[in-house]
Amino acid sequence: MEHPAATGHPAPAAQERPGPHPAVHAFHAARQADLQLRLADAITGFAGSMRFVYLHAAVFTVWMWRAETNPWPTLTLIVSLEAIFLSTFVMIGQNRQAALQKAKADHDFVEQELELKVNTALTRAIHQLTTDLHQGLLEPPSSARE
Repeated sequence: MEHPAATGHPAPAAQERPGPHPAVHAFHAARQADLQLRLADAITGFAGSMRFVYLHAAVFTVWMWRAETNPWPTLTLIVSLEAIFLSTFVMIGQNRQAALQKAKADHDFVEQELELKVNTALTRAIHQLTTDLHQGLLEPPSSARE
């Protein structure tokens, strides 16, 4: 396949990418306004990264080799407490995603209902115009009958 410039034809216009969903934009703006939600998002973002995995692998390795003579009881306690907190942040992330999906669905429902009303009104108007047109074409004017 030849490049459009090589054939002398202009390249097709690049399609403009639509912006974010209006509900997504409003959702993120509301989250940015709340310090606790921003902090939870930052922790969740870090805890779900490979940096978090590497950091833990390094810390646990050093702990087992150097920190204690019997590392398992204390390490088990720390890891268990960390798991409790991290599971809370996972749930916060899931709740955030569910709230975002609900906001998008609610926005889409309102938009679709509005579109349905507009389409219904247009369909009725087209029907009325078609009926009037047929009556005007099929029935002679009353002045022509006389």
